[in-house]
Amino acid sequence: MATDYARCAELIAQADGLLVTAGAGIGVDSGLPDFRGTQGFWGAYPALGRARIAFEQIANPAAFARQPRLAWGFYGHRLKLYRRTVPHPGFAILRRIGAMLPQGAFVFTSNVDGQFQKAGFADHRISECHGSIHHLQCSAGCTGDPGDIWPADDFDPEIDESECLLTGEWPLCPRCRKIARPNILMFGDWGWLAQRSDAQEARLQAWLRGVERLLVIEVGAGTRIPTVRLLGERLKGHLIRINPGEPQLPDGKGSTGVAIAGGGLETLRAIAARLDQK
Repeated sequence: MATDYARCAELIAQADGLLVTAGAGIGVDSGLPDFRGTQGFWGAYPALGRARIAFEQIANPAAFARQPRLAWGFYGHRLKLYRRTVPHPGFAILRRIGAMLPQGAFVFTSNVDGQFQKAGFADHRISECHGSIHHLQCSAGCTGDPGDIWPADDFDPEIDESECLLTGEWPLCPRCRKIARPNILMFGDWGWLAQRSDAQEARLQAWLRGVERLLVIEVGAGTRIPTVRLLGERLKGHLIRINPGEPQLPDGKGSTGVAIAGGGLETLRAIAARLDQK
């Protein structure tokens, strides 16, 4: 493992831009659940377990039509959880690595929790491919203009956590006054408004065009929904993959990249310690 960390330090020294790619696993060290498997999801939300409601059923726009108080019980609880969660020190290590490089850092994440913004990464350097729980949209499909996505700052959900139910008022669309939903890409979701995420993706692509020696550090991205992993594998440049259960690198990346079977925080601390030795 010492050799792996030395190689990580070499790749950082060679790079001129850092792309941080992150899945749910990066939040585990901050105390966030990653919903790994049905039993893990039901352990986090026992009321949904008692009702035998799977993640794919509640993380679905149909849930807002059928059971809006249950749907907002789930998403409202997550919104409150993410608001109070403090990002772990690994985020600061990634910021430090980015600050060492001429083109800085950019983030690409499937997480909707806003933890990178909370950790101090610039909002214009973050691409959230599945949207953000901190933004809302109309569940009835208002026109689709960019202005139809708005911040959730004024929404403070009241939740019965034992039943996973919203007990207070739900947010309303300011245009048609129908129920609002999170601006998140859900399962079976044809109504997601992607304008905000599309603009983020455009900024990411513009940044990538200015990077000549790209380094990708991937943290906690699994194969179940492989969007994050596939981006890092597809891009030119070196890849450091940090994943306790699925660290393997694909053909074409294994000879030059680094695969570390470890947790995000412990691995990033080890990389930082190696950088301090240089």
